[in-house]
Amino acid sequence: MIAETETKSGDEAGRGGVGEVLRVFFRLGCTSFGGPIAHLGYFRAEFVARRRWLDETHYADLVALCQFLPGPASSQVAVSLGIMRAGLAGGFAAWLGFSLPSAIALIAFADGLGAIGAMRDAVWLSGLRIVAVAVVAQAVWGMARTLCPDRPRATLAVVSAILALAAPGAPGQIGAIALGAAIGWRAFREPAAAPAGELGITLSRIFAALALAAFVLLLLGLPLLAGESHVLALIAAFYRAGALVFGGGHVVLPLLQAAVVPPGWVDNDAFLAGYGAAQAVPGPLFTFAAYLGAVMRPAPQGWRGGMIALVAIYLPSFLLLIGILPFWDDLRRKIPVRAALRGVNAAVVGVLLAALYTPVWTSAIHGPRDFALALAAFLALVFWRVPPWLVVFAGALAAATLAVA
Repeated sequence: MIAETETKSGDEAGRGGVGEVLRVFFRLGCTSFGGPIAHLGYFRAEFVARRRWLDETHYADLVALCQFLPGPASSQVAVSLGIMRAGLAGGFAAWLGFSLPSAIALIAFADGLGAIGAMRDAVWLSGLRIVAVAVVAQAVWGMARTLCPDRPRATLAVVSAILALAAPGAPGQIGAIALGAAIGWRAFREPAAAPAGELGITLSRIFAALALAAFVLLLLGLPLLAGESHVLALIAAFYRAGALVFGGGHVVLPLLQAAVVPPGWVDNDAFLAGYGAAQAVPGPLFTFAAYLGAVMRPAPQGWRGGMIALVAIYLPSFLLLIGILPFWDDLRRKIPVRAALRGVNAAVVGVLLAALYTPVWTSAIHGPRDFALALAAFLALVFWRVPPWLVVFAGALAAATLAVA
């Protein structure tokens, strides 16, 4: 039954409307705690196993592509899924639904609603971290069964995990994926059928080329145009941070701190307070940009500043994604590229396995009770097929109950 569920492609699942995409991703944006690796687990459970918008191989290909591109990988996967389902408008709906809940919460915190700050040390937050362990473990379990079915690829996954652990952050992750591509290119060229179906990307290649050109022009041109305009300087700083970061949300923090603290736009205490609040809300960490835009001393501030910063930091990675996606179906059908992708997919499993240990496991499991709760969440997700959002809230409630017991 599981195999049958996970072998349907996006074409077999059909296409949907923008409203459907917005509803699904808004719910995920309200319940996806645990960081980018956990988000990929939530997406897999929702769109591969439950809704069958695409199969395991197509999903792994998307994850591999987005890991290579700069920017927030989980948000890029979300946008890709939205484009597959409902075109460019669907991609925008996916980004809006997934990012809006945390962006609104962080801008509200910036406006003085201190309740979010109090959540940082709340007991139930530990339950959310513990559930994230189960979500990531479920993703590793499911993807490994499909993408590492033999000893060579299982070995590559373990080697990739070791490399990612030995060189934490973006260097280890990118190095592991590059190693997987190189080994796959040479060693995994066994005869195999081309991927079934297409991803369903309806964007034109001319539009894609224009998006890539816009990415380069904005990266080079915005700093030159800024001059004395604080608004353009703000857009240029956040655009540059989004364009040059590899490795996800936490890696962008030093770039943002260097962009907003030395010029006096945001003081360091306010920066750290917002980062603490960002840990306590669901959704992508890149929405921390909305908080920074809202607390800046120079105008624009508040909701307007927050939205400008939010769009500016996401724009470069989405221009790159839109520029690559229309060519992705053709690329992944070429025998050498498919061989490299088999290696990359095994390496992605290894990177997820490394992330399962750190930071997911090390930040959440501190004793037998935590481990027992993680096991129960894993059982509910994998064997009882309980919806992830329900497991999230049950985990938070269980952690709070155990703390007062």
